[in-house]
Amino acid sequence: MEKILVSACLAGFPCRYDGSAKADIEVVDLVRDGRAIPICPEQLAGLPTPRAAAEIIGEKVFTNTGEDITESFRRGAEETLKLARQFGCRRAMLKSKSPSCGFGKVYDGSFSGKLIDGSGLTAKLLSESGIEIETI
Repeated sequence: MEKILVSACLAGFPCRYDGSAKADIEVVDLVRDGRAIPICPEQLAGLPTPRAAAEIIGEKVFTNTGEDITESFRRGAEETLKLARQFGCRRAMLKSKSPSCGFGKVYDGSFSGKLIDGSGLTAKLLSESGIEIETI
């Protein structure tokens, strides 16, 4: 059975920046049935939960306090790709709009809720590595 990589917050794990989850019943069921591997790139990178909100500005990731945390987000993306390869995942269901997991649309870096075309660092790396991305 092929495993699907999923954002842990969508599986009901309270790992979002604010310590909350965004459980999606389909994703919860996939994990419960052993068909999905839950990941949180930020936690894989060693960032705490809760943590400061972050958005992408250009090619970098900054917190709402101005701290550049791009390297942590890159490390989390690389660790996520390692797990995807380890488990043979060819698909991922990721949290939309996230600076890690968003695919196609992300927040614009102004922390105003405005969306722009773009992808989070993890979603981009997974996609470039041939993994099909679906956002929720």
